[in-house]
Amino acid sequence: MHAVCVNCGSSPGALPAYAEAARELGMLLADKRITLVYGGARVGLMGAVADAALARGGRVVGVVPSSINDRVGYNGLTELHVVTTMHERKKLMFDLSDAFIALPGGLGTFEEIFEVLTWAQLGHHAKPCGFLNVCGYYDQLIAFLDHAVEQRFVKPAHRAMILVDGTPAGLLARCAAYRPAKAEKWLDR
Repeated sequence: MHAVCVNCGSSPGALPAYAEAARELGMLLADKRITLVYGGARVGLMGAVADAALARGGRVVGVVPSSINDRVGYNGLTELHVVTTMHERKKLMFDLSDAFIALPGGLGTFEEIFEVLTWAQLGHHAKPCGFLNVCGYYDQLIAFLDHAVEQRFVKPAHRAMILVDGTPAGLLARCAAYRPAKAEKWLDR
């Protein structure tokens, strides 16, 4: 892996552990010489992961729509791509990245990670996608995904594509070892 896209909140969240995990991930990426690709903001968990990677001499690439850049853009990055739309942002972040990690976040984080998971399910890519489950933040979501398998809306092979770990080092190791399973999207024909 040369570059990892990190989706996360522009808020720090309720627990200090969320920002601690973001900083730990940023430092680990820099130490492993893996480029951090992220949403280009200087606030919340986004700012924490970028600050930590930069402080360790890491390469940090931000991709931000101009409307957001005007308010919260991070000008001290290795590279900052200012794009017009969110669709352009997600496409460029995808193109620049070899793996995708979701730290705790809100609707934007969910939407971004689920879009790349959907693309993987449809066979458009074989890049690893995972959730950094800090302090059980994603426990209920993971349980819901297991429920979707039980209810035959998600194939077990597609559920297995979704990596989960509670530590940055553990999730990066899972991403590095990831081998996608081949499965057709449709359960019933």
